[in-house]
Amino acid sequence: MTDFNRIAKKTVWVLFLAQSFASAGFIAAAAINPILGAKLASDRSWATLPTAAYLLSGALSASAWGIIMDRIGRRNGIVSGLLIGILGNILVLFAIQHASFLLVILGLMMMGATNSAVQLGRFAAAEVNPPDRRGRAISMVVLGGVIGTILARVSAVPMSGFVVSLGMDELAGAYATTLILFAIAAVLVFAGLRPDPRDVGKEVAKQYPSEIPHGEARPILQILRQPAPITAVAAMMLGQVVMVAIMVITSMHMEDHQHARADIYTVISAHTFGMFAPSIISGWLLDKIGRGRMIFIGSFTLLLSCITAPLSPNVLPLGISLFLLGAGWNFCFVGGSTLLSDQLSPVERSRTQGTSDFLVGLASAIISLSSGFIFDASSYTMMAVIAGILALVPLFMAWSYMRGTRMQVQM
Repeated sequence: MTDFNRIAKKTVWVLFLAQSFASAGFIAAAAINPILGAKLASDRSWATLPTAAYLLSGALSASAWGIIMDRIGRRNGIVSGLLIGILGNILVLFAIQHASFLLVILGLMMMGATNSAVQLGRFAAAEVNPPDRRGRAISMVVLGGVIGTILARVSAVPMSGFVVSLGMDELAGAYATTLILFAIAAVLVFAGLRPDPRDVGKEVAKQYPSEIPHGEARPILQILRQPAPITAVAAMMLGQVVMVAIMVITSMHMEDHQHARADIYTVISAHTFGMFAPSIISGWLLDKIGRGRMIFIGSFTLLLSCITAPLSPNVLPLGISLFLLGAGWNFCFVGGSTLLSDQLSPVERSRTQGTSDFLVGLASAIISLSSGFIFDASSYTMMAVIAGILALVPLFMAWSYMRGTRMQVQM
């Protein structure tokens, strides 16, 4: 058991560091994607198409990454994803110099596949830990985004100045930053993620037998017909949808109010800080109060953000609202990820988790593309109203799940 504990701690720390660098890259690019889209698209309504393509690619590749990681391991799978992202960044840099909207979309699709592979790392942290430490393990990996937020904020702006001095477009700075950060993350995972979490997870599962069947994998539809898995997937999927719906158009909303580029980075950084900073306590809280309560709190926080975001376009109130948006996403994401991990046997994990991330990414890609048209045709307020209505769904599902769990205990 001592060896398992040591390996688990090492695995979580490596994934935490990799998440820190990779998420810094994603954050640096996310703040600029809609602005780049608006600059290169012939119609401003298509400004969010690059972000939608990025999210759709992540969705479509999630299930494939699950299968790939079952065969070649978590380490090789994550490293492969980061290498694809490096190539995608190179393509985006080339596209910016040649003003090619199509090549930007292709490059971001490659980066979307990278994000899908990196996100599955949270499940790798869960599977090498016993059930009572999975919430903290997942939240620790997600916490890497706090470092990512800081790295993105301090590196993207100076890099923009550097690329301008080289005769490149200012917007290229974000993607040059991302390329370097992905390369660092790839080296960390390749060198440090040994032994592979896939193999360790199988051994840990033998030490902690549960009521989850350990024979042949159940069909995914059979798994999702159960209250706990469907609540978990809904929390992750709709939490992501609500977050993306508001976040993806906030840059454009601030541009319309003549905010400086530094102000946009500040608000997006506040949002991403809210996404990841609560992981300091969310994992511990999750293991204490339960998965259902955490999802309920997260859904309520998302709703509160949707109510407050349209009230003022100023940096401070908008930053606070976007921070709440990130915190609500964190509670739903960590809570849903842990609840889903609890319901799966080792032979079901990668495939089901990949399918779950496919659904999450597909839904967020659809809302990302739709938000550009909704924003252009109506307003930021209307987008917030739609997102708020969607936030009610996981809130009521979490309440129903908790109610059903209490009834089972009483019986």
